[in-house]
Amino acid sequence: MSKNRRNYGKMPLTKGIEMASVYSVKECGHRARHIVLSPENKMITSEFLKIIDMKDKFVIHDVPVPNKIMMFGPPGTGKTLTAFHLAHQLELPLVTVRLDALIHAHLGETGSNVRRIFEYARLEPCVLFMDEFDAVARTRDNNDEVKEMARVVNTLLQCLDEFPEHCIFIAATNLETELDNAIWRRFDTKMVYGNPAAELRLEYIRRLCDEFPCESGLHDWASQKMEGCSYADMEQIILKAKRKAIIDDTLLSRLLIELSIQEYRPYHLIAAAHNEI
Repeated sequence: MSKNRRNYGKMPLTKGIEMASVYSVKECGHRARHIVLSPENKMITSEFLKIIDMKDKFVIHDVPVPNKIMMFGPPGTGKTLTAFHLAHQLELPLVTVRLDALIHAHLGETGSNVRRIFEYARLEPCVLFMDEFDAVARTRDNNDEVKEMARVVNTLLQCLDEFPEHCIFIAATNLETELDNAIWRRFDTKMVYGNPAAELRLEYIRRLCDEFPCESGLHDWASQKMEGCSYADMEQIILKAKRKAIIDDTLLSRLLIELSIQEYRPYHLIAAAHNEI
C-alpha cells in the first residue's frame, strides 16, 4: 500500500463537501513530531503497536487483534496528535471525519453518512479518526433529541462490528460519560487524557522550542509559568512568542512569553480571574 495518499475510492460527499480529510504518512509524522504522552498512554500505544506488528502470532492463538481506540479528556490534551502519531507509526494514511459534513439536519441522512464514511475507510488499510465522537454516539437511554438519533447509534454499532482488522478506528470525546454503553463496550483500548504535569510540560516546551535561540533557563521557567495549560495552549503561546522574537530579531525570552500569555489568554486563567471577581 502507498504510504502517501490512498490509491482508490473517491471521498463521499454530503451537502456538496467531502466528509473527511486524508493525511499521508509523511504529513502525520510532521503533525505529531512534538507529541508528548503520559507514561500510561505511552505504555498503551507501545503495546498497541507491538500487537499490530505481531498480529500473525495472535491469529495463531485465536486472540483478536485490537483495532478500536477510545480517547477521552479535556480539549487540547493530545488526543488528535495521538491519532496522527499512531497513523505515522503504523505507516497508514489518516482519515479524519468532518462532523460538520457528517451530521445532517435530517437524522436519517446522518446515519447514512456514518455508514458511507465507514465503507470508504474499509476500502484499504487506514486509520479512521472521529473527534467529538459523542455527537453521533450519545446514549439511547437518555436522549432528549428526536428518537431518530437512536437509529444513528444503531448504525454506528453495526459499522463498528463490521469494521475490518486491517483498519484502525480511533474516537475522541470530551464527554465520555454521555456515550451509549453498547458503543463504549465496542472499544478494546481506552486512553485517558488530562493537562500535562510539570515534567511533561517541560519536555513539550523543549520540543516546541527545539533549536530556536532561547534566553538561558527559559524552558524551566516557561514550564512553571504555564502550569494548568493544555498542550494546545502551550503550543499557541510558544508560537506567538517565536513570532515576536523573529520580528524583533531577538532571543525567545520570558518577556515575550509573558506578552504571549496575556494576548492568548488561556481559558483556565480567564476562569480563575472570573472566580476571583
